[in-house]
Amino acid sequence: MMDAALAVAEDGLAAGELPIGAVVLLGDEIVGRAYTQERALRRRIVHADLLAMDAADRVLGWRKREHPLRLAVTLEPCVMCLGAAMTLGVTEIVYALESPGDGAAVLGTWRPETGDLPGYAVPVLVGGVRRAEARELFRRYCDQAPDSGMRRWARTLLDRPN
Repeated sequence: MMDAALAVAEDGLAAGELPIGAVVLLGDEIVGRAYTQERALRRRIVHADLLAMDAADRVLGWRKREHPLRLAVTLEPCVMCLGAAMTLGVTEIVYALESPGDGAAVLGTWRPETGDLPGYAVPVLVGGVRRAEARELFRRYCDQAPDSGMRRWARTLLDRPN
């Protein structure tokens, strides 16, 4: 599933966006895919994972799911996207590159055991899957993007050891 997320991130990079791609799978079927579209849409709440989950939600609606819902994304989800994954019922998030400034994986250790909100469990988070390939996409983005706050932020992801 990370192959598909990396391919979507490559599409985003080709479109001049940050190279963040995401896919949502129901079992082995991709039911949502997207790349971040902040530049094209001139909006901030258009993260790849959020857009892919929105697409999956439109496909799935309220229907009963025969298989687990999983998310693969090339960058660690932020708190907003982790919350959306919980709401959608994603059971596992696999991501490539850590985002220490705004990533929410640390919240993956919080797992309330109450029955008050069934379906709102924190997904299992697995990081570092194909990290080098995601980091290379960000390196290419930094090499070609004009100087901006987003480029400077992306550069911080390259300077981390891993």
